[in-house]
Amino acid sequence: QVQLVESGGGLVQPGGSLRLSCAASGVSVGGAVMRWYRRAPGKQREFVAYITTPGETTNYEESVKGRFTISRDNVKNTVFLQMDSLQSEDTAVYYCSASIASGNYWGRGTEVTVSS
Repeated sequence: QVQLVESGGGLVQPGGSLRLSCAASGVSVGGAVMRWYRRAPGKQREFVAYITTPGETTNYEESVKGRFTISRDNVKNTVFLQMDSLQSEDTAVYYCSASIASGNYWGRGTEVTVSS
């Protein structure tokens, strides 16, 4: 059974940083395409970043380029999203997903609020 558990969200001031984690079980993050998405209040879910396999190709939504970094630790079987220079527009629930041959799997999300 695939499980993805996000953590690391919280309240942060504009300009601050957070690192989100997505701990996986039942799937190897090193063998999956791992993505982060977010859903802001009143908006649809949108893509944030992905990291491919094999290799470490990454891609980002335009508004987070240069501020967010996706990475993974295959030993810990965890994917991270380092978020720097946070803005109020980054306020959202952040979800990670894993894409493997058997399908796409989602976590329940972690909430990020950027506010002074």
